[in-house]
Order: sequence, then structure tokens, then C-alpha cells
Amino acid sequence: MEPLNLAVVGAGLIGKNHIQLIQSSEACQLAAIVDPFEASIELAKNCGVPHFSDLNDMLSALHIDGVILATPNNMHVEQTKVCMEYKVPVLIEKPVAHSVAEATELLNIAMRSPGIWDTLLVGHHRMHSPIIKRTRELIDSDVLGALVAVQGCALFCKPDDYFDAAPWRTKEGGGPILINLIHEIGNLRYLCGEIVAVQAMASNRRRNFDVEDTVSINLSFANGALGTFLLSDTAASGSSWEQTSQENKAYATSTDENCYHIAGTDGSISVPTMRLKYYPIKADRSWWKPFTSDIIPLERKDPLVEQLNHFCRVIRKQEKPLVTVRDGLQNLRVTEAVLEAVKTGRTVYIDDIG
Repeated sequence: MEPLNLAVVGAGLIGKNHIQLIQSSEACQLAAIVDPFEASIELAKNCGVPHFSDLNDMLSALHIDGVILATPNNMHVEQTKVCMEYKVPVLIEKPVAHSVAEATELLNIAMRSPGIWDTLLVGHHRMHSPIIKRTRELIDSDVLGALVAVQGCALFCKPDDYFDAAPWRTKEGGGPILINLIHEIGNLRYLCGEIVAVQAMASNRRRNFDVEDTVSINLSFANGALGTFLLSDTAASGSSWEQTSQENKAYATSTDENCYHIAGTDGSISVPTMRLKYYPIKADRSWWKPFTSDIIPLERKDPLVEQLNHFCRVIRKQEKPLVTVRDGLQNLRVTEAVLEAVKTGRTVYIDDIG
């Protein structure tokens, strides 16, 4: 089977990562780089592919099987619409859009366009993690019973130079709610079902920036489960996905820590240590009775590689997108609901967002 021709639009940090993954893949090959900045010309030359400053020009000139959009958030919708006009499948880096309104517009267009819906994949790469997939399988197997509660956290410490290098991160829009939380929302929705309402409190007392550094969130799920989530970018803790999953080698790893604990009526799972506890006889479950305990084995894979392979299968119509535009929109809506809950101090219902 001939490798697919993929173009990467946006040659920043994330774009370069996609380029490297494509170059290492047997399923696809890099066909072009699209980026308006001069530095990308040399990058394209080194990669041995054509360089374009404009997406339209590239799609008019070349046969492209798929496009990866790694551009700023506010460009995602317009560039996706261009690709849709050329009937070219798209992997849209998360978030799917700059706002709920833009994401809703894209969703409506895609749903009205025959054959388009199944060609759009949103780049929430953690959904392709073997850890997340195995956890979802356990939940679906009913070993946990009906879901009751989830505890989650993303507690980590961004160094001071993270903010020195980009002062906008100290202002509204630069805090961990908009930068980091959307990853967690995607995970929790995939594992535990739709989130229907949120409550939240935030503090900026440790960094004293204009934006939050620590957030406490309550979550209500459509299936009746409740959840809590702690988020902080100034906590000396290893309880975050990056520091526990062992999937991004750039981060120090805490192999004994978890970032999620999911409990049902019959058992519970801690993620990503994958410590499973359950009552073997459901009719006899009681806090007086011992659990059966197990460590669920994992085959670890790079979720970004898995995402690229999945995108290639989506292009070939072998699979449907795991993360749809609707998923991307819903992740944005929940994230914006958390912001609204912080500002108002009220319970915010997701259906009221957008």
C-alpha cells in the first residue's frame, strides 16, 4: 500500500513534532509544509518538500491525501473550511477552535456537507493512549459496576521562565484552565460520560498573576456520577498526566502516583498505575469484605504515533474519527463553563454555554 501524502500547516513547535512523526512513519510521507514565516522555508528545504505560504496555493498545486493543522487556534476553523472545499481530510490540533461559537459553526457546516463528517479528526491525542483505552475497556466491561465518582488532578509546577518567555501567560487566557484543563476534560468525558454541570473556585494567591494558578472543580455527569478535579500549575506535585503516564519522555515521571481514581458500585481503578480493586461477589459487597486486587498490564505506545496511524486509517475510510468535531466542541464548552463558574460562583450547566 502506497504511503499517504500529508501536508503540515504551521511549522511551530507542534507542527515540527508532526513533521518528525510523519517522517518516521511507514503509513504516510511528508508532501509539503505550509507556513508564512521565513524560517519554515529552510525547514521545508531540509525535509526535501515544497514550501508554501498559503494553504489554498498548496492544495491547488499538489495532490494531498490529508492535512494536519498545527496553526494558532483562531485559524483552525477557516483553514478547515478551505480543506473541506478541496475534500481533503483534516487533523485539527486541539482546541478545535478559538471559541465555542466558531466550533459550533464548523460543526454545523460539517454536518451539512455530505461525506465530510468522517474526514475530520480533532487532535486530542490522549484519546489514543493505551492507558486511556484500557481504562475505558475496564469501565465498559462492568467490573466497576455503575459509575459513582471520579477524583482527578493535574498538579504540577511550571518554572518561572515559562512565564518570562511569554508574559501573555500571566494575563487572562493564559492560565491553566484554558491551557491545560481541556486535555483533562477530554479524558474524563471519554472515560466517564458527558459532563452536564460544573462548579468551580480559583485562586491566584501563589503566583499573584492576573490569571488563576489553582482551581478546584466539581463535575456532574449525565449518568449520575459526580467528580472533583484539582488543577494547579504552581504545585510541587507529580500528580499530573504528563508526570505519571510515562508517555512524554520530556517530563520527570512519578511511577507510583495517579491522576485519576474512578469508582463504581462494584470496584475502582486508579490511573495510570492501573490498580484495580473489586468485589468478586457483587451481592456480597460491603466495606467489611476484602477486595480482589489486581494490576492491569499495559502495552505502552506513543499516543501521538497512534493518533497519526489512526488519521491515516480515517483517510483510507478504514475507521471513523475517534475524536470528532462534536467532541472538540463539547470539550471547549465544558472548559468555558468552568471559567464561567469561577467568575460567577454559580453552578453552570453545559447546555447553557454557547
